[in-house]
Amino acid sequence: MLQRLLRLIIKELQALLGTRQGRYMLVMPVLLQTLLFPFAATLEVRNASLLIYNQDGGQASQELVQRLARTAAFTQLLQVHSEGELAHAIDQQQALVAVRFGADFSRRLQARQAAPLQVLIDGRRSNSGQIAANYVAEVVSDYLAEQGAPPASTLSVRNLYNPNLDFKWHVLPCLVVIITTIGCLMVTALSVAREREEGTFEQLLVSPLTPAYIMAGKAIPGMVVAMGQGSLIALVAHFGYGVPFTGQVLQLLAGMLCYGLALAGVGLFISSISNTQQQAFLGVFAFMVPATILSGYVAPIENMPTFFQWLAVLNPLSYFIPILKGVFLKHYLWSDMFPRLWPMLLIATFTLTTALRMFRRHIA
Repeated sequence: MLQRLLRLIIKELQALLGTRQGRYMLVMPVLLQTLLFPFAATLEVRNASLLIYNQDGGQASQELVQRLARTAAFTQLLQVHSEGELAHAIDQQQALVAVRFGADFSRRLQARQAAPLQVLIDGRRSNSGQIAANYVAEVVSDYLAEQGAPPASTLSVRNLYNPNLDFKWHVLPCLVVIITTIGCLMVTALSVAREREEGTFEQLLVSPLTPAYIMAGKAIPGMVVAMGQGSLIALVAHFGYGVPFTGQVLQLLAGMLCYGLALAGVGLFISSISNTQQQAFLGVFAFMVPATILSGYVAPIENMPTFFQWLAVLNPLSYFIPILKGVFLKHYLWSDMFPRLWPMLLIATFTLTTALRMFRRHIA
């Protein structure tokens, strides 16, 4: 029986890798996303426009404007001379952040008095605007400290696990999760539907293999492909982009295996209720988008309403992303991984069992 199962697995892998187009479809999207995601999917603010409304014209305001212009976040400096021009520029999205200096800014600073200035943010781009405003605040604070007007208290910030706040260190471990999800779901969800479309599903049913072995033969190739793609991105992240890998390779593979088992059940469930590959593809899309949003990759789970936090408990992505970040950045121990491994195994047990029942009901 195991030999027949192995032949079924080889058959599935040959269907995936037997043609040049199939190999390209498995490799090229991974490479393209690895090249694009670290640079395109970033929250860092670069090449933004800064608007200056300087009512002061003194030496202090002029020097501070020059310092702001030299920051990497702002490559274009726009100056206006009236409230109307200021409002029009922000309304037309000509600038992300605007800084307005009062008429007595330099005089008050020279007199060692509080010298406030106003920072205006385009609320339509709230996240980027807040980040850019923090850049402005940092430059202003440094300048005021140099001029002998230090703040009342000093806050020392230390960024653990990512000292330079390099966004690639956040994106690439999460990209391992996303690519693994796509690979495993697509292969497993399309497998049975492809058999139905090609007219070979009935031949598979009359083979000596039981439904459980058929399901295993459809699940294992998807897991192999997903682990291969995830390992490739992990190698590129570490050796190509310099993301530290502080854990063990065995920990990474164990996390991928448990996560792959959970996803294989989801993919096979979708495949068992789909008559065509198009239906299976739509089923994968319907699962993956909400699962990604509820995983904590886009926004922290703690910020979500209670109902969605409960849904996140049932989401395997919400366990695999912390494992990947822990293995890459936090020097995870096995004791740190176990609280997130066993929920994925529990989800895998449920999804695989449900998929097998649906498969048996569908062929009955």
